[in-house]
Amino acid sequence: MLARLDGSGSASTAPRVVIAHDYLTQRGGAERVVLAMLGAFPGAKVVTTLYDPDTTFPEFRNHHVETVWPNRLKVLRDDPRRALPVLAPAVSGHRIDDADVVLVSSSGWAHGFPTDAPKVVYCHTPPRWLHCKEDYTMGLPGHARLALRALEPSLRSWDRKAAATATRYLANSTLVQRRIEDAYGIEAGLLHPPIAIDPNGAREPVPGLEPGFLLTVCRPRGYKNTRLVCETVADLPDARLVVVGGLPDDREWPSNVVGVRDLSDAQLRWVYANAAGLIGLSHEDFGLTPVEGYAFGLPSVLLRAGGYLDSSVEGLTTVFVDAVEHGAVSGGIETLLATEWDRAAIRRHGKRFSLQSFEAALQREVERVLPTRTAAPVRSFLRPMPDGMVASVQA
Repeated sequence: MLARLDGSGSASTAPRVVIAHDYLTQRGGAERVVLAMLGAFPGAKVVTTLYDPDTTFPEFRNHHVETVWPNRLKVLRDDPRRALPVLAPAVSGHRIDDADVVLVSSSGWAHGFPTDAPKVVYCHTPPRWLHCKEDYTMGLPGHARLALRALEPSLRSWDRKAAATATRYLANSTLVQRRIEDAYGIEAGLLHPPIAIDPNGAREPVPGLEPGFLLTVCRPRGYKNTRLVCETVADLPDARLVVVGGLPDDREWPSNVVGVRDLSDAQLRWVYANAAGLIGLSHEDFGLTPVEGYAFGLPSVLLRAGGYLDSSVEGLTTVFVDAVEHGAVSGGIETLLATEWDRAAIRRHGKRFSLQSFEAALQREVERVLPTRTAAPVRSFLRPMPDGMVASVQA
């Protein structure tokens, strides 16, 4: 744990770090990043808007999680998008006073918690409902889209003011770096998220699944394009698909398309280890699931877009497809299944995104903004570590 330096240069108590996150109601890559932050700063408190311990990772039960007033309403915990009209005032009214540094994990709300402490924002993306509205509103009913349109001017003003309170911005991908520059005029550092699932941990078979399936890991949101993945594999009689996160539920799917939910980490390891390949067709800010698969030597079929371009290498780890269309995806799957992949090389590539290097980089970023530090701000860049890992360092 970090030690804070007093005026004489000797070590004193470690800094009080509070971790702020948008909401803890699901099991996704952003929530795994928060767990990695807790690993870097043991004992840190988490402040969030909404928290449902039954629907997010169980490890959060071992930590102090503080919420704001909308958390009292189950209807909002069930779908945080319903809380959109009230989250800005709820966040603005919840001051964080018990911190030397506030470390923020955000794609929309947590960067707005008021505090007098330095604030380091790890940005998964600027809020989709303002800056990627087509992605966010896909699948929303008409009245919800109208409400968002009415709220947009005030939310846009709130969002820019919240971003301006940050001492330091970090982006999880080069795509998000560009979005931060466009949205806020802020030049952010770059730090890719880590693989947070240990490939060497216990594995537990998932009942009813036989090895050799194709895999997609995502929530059934419109912009994830899960439906097209399902429809494409449904038309391939010799292929099977497992969708971790559940199937689109407005039709019956054939027997070669199966959905599973609420897997333990041991079951998820088994799924990654026993799949033939992973499919990702969404415009991801970074896209953590292919990287998790690489830790198990799992090749992928990915859309040639977004954060996938940071994390994946054509021919080494990935077959890229250039369109979210049945023909392109079907061709990508056929190429993946016909290729002899070097699984050891894929695993080596996955080690670039280690949990240890991510935690060390966060510790350096927090130390850098402590009030006792007087060095002028400097830009971050990426330097390869001796074992091929990547960490954020200062110029």
